[in-house]
Amino acid sequence: MNSPTIINIILAVVLAVAGYFLLPVIAANLEPNLALAIGLLLGGILVPIISTQFSGESSSVEVQADDENSKTLYVGNLPYRANEQAVQQHFELQGQVHSVRLMKDRRTGKRKGYGFVEMTSAGAEKAIENLNDSEFQERTLKVRMAKDKVEE
Repeated sequence: MNSPTIINIILAVVLAVAGYFLLPVIAANLEPNLALAIGLLLGGILVPIISTQFSGESSSVEVQADDENSKTLYVGNLPYRANEQAVQQHFELQGQVHSVRLMKDRRTGKRKGYGFVEMTSAGAEKAIENLNDSEFQERTLKVRMAKDKVEE
């Protein structure tokens, strides 16, 4: 799970304060400390949801991956208009997808036409077999196992 950002912390505090002041008004017999606890609980539940909705990043469902049972695939020749969710849905037909990362140019923010899909080992094998050289949004995909990043 991602570490909390300043925005997440601020949102949690705002929800906690709102809970502290509003919940006693709504339920006259509620203890202020209980209202604070409920506000913090709501903050812990709602803040991650709110922050992903308002962040500039594309979000994809990330499932806890068992390193031994997951593989990362390189996916090349992706359409520039394809987003993480479309790629995820396409690959989920082959097996469980843990994450999708589409590479972008740092300067322009435009997609580069390739990315990485992390999925179960069985799903990865099936994806290579079924999706390599297949059509996706009018482009012919190149799907293979990703190479380990070499540090220099």
